[in-house]
Amino acid sequence: MEMDRRRLLALGAGAAVAAGVTGSATTAEATGTSGVPSDAALARKLGLRSKYAKGQHYVIGGRGEPLVLLPGWPQTWWSYNKILPALAKRYTVIAVDLRGMGGSAKPADGYDKKTMAGNVHDLIRHLGYDSVNIAGHDIGAMVAHSFAVNHRAATRKLMLMDVGHPDPSIYDLPLLVRPGQGFSLWWFAFNQVQSLPEKLITGRSRYIVDYFMDAFPPDPSAIDELSRRVYAHAYAGPDAIRAGNAWYQAFHQDVVDFATYGKITAPFLGLTSEYSFESNQAVWSGQGTDVRVHKVPGTGHFLAEENPQAVISELTAFLG
Repeated sequence: MEMDRRRLLALGAGAAVAAGVTGSATTAEATGTSGVPSDAALARKLGLRSKYAKGQHYVIGGRGEPLVLLPGWPQTWWSYNKILPALAKRYTVIAVDLRGMGGSAKPADGYDKKTMAGNVHDLIRHLGYDSVNIAGHDIGAMVAHSFAVNHRAATRKLMLMDVGHPDPSIYDLPLLVRPGQGFSLWWFAFNQVQSLPEKLITGRSRYIVDYFMDAFPPDPSAIDELSRRVYAHAYAGPDAIRAGNAWYQAFHQDVVDFATYGKITAPFLGLTSEYSFESNQAVWSGQGTDVRVHKVPGTGHFLAEENPQAVISELTAFLG
């Protein structure tokens, strides 16, 4: 993924301090657990309903064709809060907390994207749908890709945002880069570690959230204080940290599964940040039979929060 590397390197471990989170923060401040509304209250705020079925928490509302939205790390269904009300005017929106995320179950295993796509498929069948439009961001995009190839008949149209499915190229990512030649995706390796991240991050999840919310967007204020508290709260406990890390630990199985996948046959829209267009276009253009890739202006990674109107316009134009 190409990004504003100099800015990322400059932020480094000091991102939390730059956001005003200091070493003397209280536990509630560090975890972001102070004053966080419930999922039900957040859903009502958007005119939606908070539900739970098949081990998965989701919010649902609107009317029209079903549109499933899958979030990424370290976020929850709330990452779509700026686009859900507008989309609900045209579609039945279903924003899902993936296995291990937010209000969903956090079992010991099953974090490969094929299994997680099966979870989503079980949920939509439970809701009475034979097929859906499906969109995913970050880890959610990996699950959406797997859904589209493993549940072809259930996929009307596919939208991936800024991240693709793990493939063998992940083994070529440098952990330590030469000065001025990019940055390290350090969390890919950190999240592989068993048990230690839970000990280091429990009680300190706000530092992790602020690092990413400050490092990626050209305008960090696009991820507001409420959203940061919601995400930090979701990853405040050891089970949530373990489960979120398990998505990364499953990359090895994801690469094995990817080798068995054919091309995506559903119409496929890829949305990218300002920095990842060329790399994602090169990858995605060969992964489907009907692919278009568009750049979302003014974004660094969190597309639906940084430029929600552009994402709404892209999705509605694609879906019709």
